[in-house]
Amino acid sequence: MNHRARYRAVVSAALLVFGVAVGTVAVAAAQTEASAPRPGAPAQGFADLADRLLPAVVNISTTQTIAQRKGGHGNTPEMPQFPPGSPFEDFFKDFFDHQGKDQNAPPRHATSLGSGFIVDAKKGWVVTNNHVIQDADEITVILHDDTNLKAEVVGRDTKTDIALLKVTTDHPLVAVPFGDSDKIRVGDWVLAIGNPFGLGGTVTAGILSARARDINAGPYDDFLQTDASINRGNSGGPMFNLNGEVIGINTAIFSPSGGSVGIGFAIPSNLAKPVVAQIEDFGHTKRGWLGVRIQGVTPEIAESLNMAKAHGALVASVTPNGPAAAAGIQAGDVVISFDGKEVGEMRRLPRIVADTPINKVVPVVVWRKGKQVTVQAKVGELEAAEESGLLASNADEAAPKVGAESKDFDELGLKLATITPDLRQQFEIGADVKGVVIQEVQGTGAAADKNVRSGDVIVEMNQQEVTAPADVAAAIKKAHEDGKKSVLALVDRQGDLRFVPLPLAAADAGKAPSPAVPGKE
Repeated sequence: MNHRARYRAVVSAALLVFGVAVGTVAVAAAQTEASAPRPGAPAQGFADLADRLLPAVVNISTTQTIAQRKGGHGNTPEMPQFPPGSPFEDFFKDFFDHQGKDQNAPPRHATSLGSGFIVDAKKGWVVTNNHVIQDADEITVILHDDTNLKAEVVGRDTKTDIALLKVTTDHPLVAVPFGDSDKIRVGDWVLAIGNPFGLGGTVTAGILSARARDINAGPYDDFLQTDASINRGNSGGPMFNLNGEVIGINTAIFSPSGGSVGIGFAIPSNLAKPVVAQIEDFGHTKRGWLGVRIQGVTPEIAESLNMAKAHGALVASVTPNGPAAAAGIQAGDVVISFDGKEVGEMRRLPRIVADTPINKVVPVVVWRKGKQVTVQAKVGELEAAEESGLLASNADEAAPKVGAESKDFDELGLKLATITPDLRQQFEIGADVKGVVIQEVQGTGAAADKNVRSGDVIVEMNQQEVTAPADVAAAIKKAHEDGKKSVLALVDRQGDLRFVPLPLAAADAGKAPSPAVPGKE
């Protein structure tokens, strides 16, 4: 071997040895890192915690009787449709003809599984999701040691999807307490225990991924999000903090595939606790009620109302004879504080009101015509209002003003008209509705992007009542003079009131759009 070749061999060997050494160090470091507990995790894992909590978590089995669906062949389902000449056509025809001979097929029994947890060992209270036991003819609670207990429904709440069950037994039960869900932070460890796919006593761990999720499940959505594995059958099971307290009730998953993808949702314990307590005391919920229909405040709406920022809950309508009406709250007010609690966004108000004691008189701070106004409201009871039919009554008894004026508003992309008997009949506008009807919506106009349509009625423009197109023109002129970028319309669609900000064309401040039609100031 010559000198150069020997040099290359020595260098290659040295690099190989160095590479192995570096690789060994890297692997060792990786092993050390993998074996080390994640920050905040118990040094010995979750075994001790799981041993303590598992006996309090139950499986829930429900049985429901379902009548056989009648199809084209007696009590059997209808035959699937196949292309003409398909080899399956004759096979399925013979099968369904045979099944159709039994006209007295017995009803079948469907069984489903879910989870729950014991909150009171002496009374036998078990909490779960309402959808787990909904429509069930028979409910069985299965303890961790496989003891089967028949359960009865104490009460349920469809708005939060919570149900309370009761079991009676001499068998010793283990209960777990509710914790404070407001204290847990994003990134904290959580433990989920439940009955996924019928595999009872399953423990999974993860972190709290997010708070205050709105998944359109109900009016009080405020879900906790976790990456702990939650699957079908986990519904109704508890989510624990590391103190062994229930800080959530596992309720839903986001799953395009049907299995866990690391996005699960739980009802916060601070939302569940008062619901469970009310069901224990009354057999149903008793929520506070204000008597308003509300919507969110967008930046456009905030600008129209001279608000510095978009926040609060905009009152679209007030229920006659309700607490808000008695307190002097008006449509167009923006509720920014209720009972000393800030209303940062629209969906926070229903929960604050619901949690407020019934008959309590509270201060309500509203934004009205450019300034804050404080009124005193006596909180009513939502369930009593629903039973009495108050929530269905939003009629304005004032008689509508009838005319025949019609005008195109190209700036808004609308054709508006006063409400005549013919238009009232054409668009099925209620006899108690007054305002200006939208006859046409231009496909490329500003209003087309705001989900308004023909037959909608503009009740107010910039919080001033309108009864003719001239009133709308006057409101637009005033908005231009004030340098506004939009006008705020209160729109009635078959009794559903909402505020819609309609953008204006750019114009020099103080210069009215042309042509301008004089109207009432």
